[in-house]
Amino acid sequence: MTPLRKRMLEELQRRNYAQLTIDCYIQIIEDFSKHFGQRPDRLGAKQLREYQVYLFRERKLSRRTVSVRVSALRFFFVKMLKRPYMIEYIPFPKKIRTLPAILTPQEVTRLIDGASNLMHRAILMTLYATGIRRSELVRLKVADIDSQRMVVHIRQGKGGHDRDVPLSPKLLQTLREYWRWMKPKIYLFPGTVNSWRADVPISSKLVWHACRQAAERAGLDKHVSPHRLRHSFATHLLDAGADLYTIQRLLGHADLRHTEVYLQLSERHLRVAPSPIEALTLSDPSQVKRSRKLIKK
Repeated sequence: MTPLRKRMLEELQRRNYAQLTIDCYIQIIEDFSKHFGQRPDRLGAKQLREYQVYLFRERKLSRRTVSVRVSALRFFFVKMLKRPYMIEYIPFPKKIRTLPAILTPQEVTRLIDGASNLMHRAILMTLYATGIRRSELVRLKVADIDSQRMVVHIRQGKGGHDRDVPLSPKLLQTLREYWRWMKPKIYLFPGTVNSWRADVPISSKLVWHACRQAAERAGLDKHVSPHRLRHSFATHLLDAGADLYTIQRLLGHADLRHTEVYLQLSERHLRVAPSPIEALTLSDPSQVKRSRKLIKK
């Protein structure tokens, strides 16, 4: 480990960053350094501008992915190297506000029934029934399933916070059937080491694979991801009458503004806000002239 890498690792740990964030930030700085073939602390504003253009034009990365890289670069130059003036050379990409895509309850049913095996089915049901993040799901432990209190303990979620979410009886039934088959000891969804089953966290790629494979088997045209199931969970909860604050707590959102987006997806909330044009008394459209000729002035 180079002194610079060790220093960055210590700075991230000192600020109590999550391990996933630490690994991600260090990898990003390594990629930045390799791109130019120089130590990252010897690079400056010119290289930062070139690198961001490269990420968009050649790598064709999404705004969200580039934003993560910007955060890592800002940490390295501003917080670690103490160069606050560099922040103006590392701008975040302009946000494009789009609504998250969701599945209908019928599509979720088809997706779950399309799982290729019991483990994939348990993964899909856990994602949808709890709204858990993919990174949180892979670290779930058997002991986190509390059938006495009927809750799922989510430990060290985003921001390092713990939270509990309700344990659905349907999910519990499936998890018990899955446990009798898989017999996991520590991690609920154990992964592999050298192609052998081991008591280590499952790979996040397998979670993606479970979603994609089930979507194909179910004949769904929509792109299905773990996060789309999380969005579907929140929207369907809102449709069922849950309030925003409750959904915020279940999702582990630090800011209620992140949860308010689901108001625009909820069919129930859209139905209770009819268009003001409904209050107008208009003439019968069947009596309106059909001619498309321009009126001469």
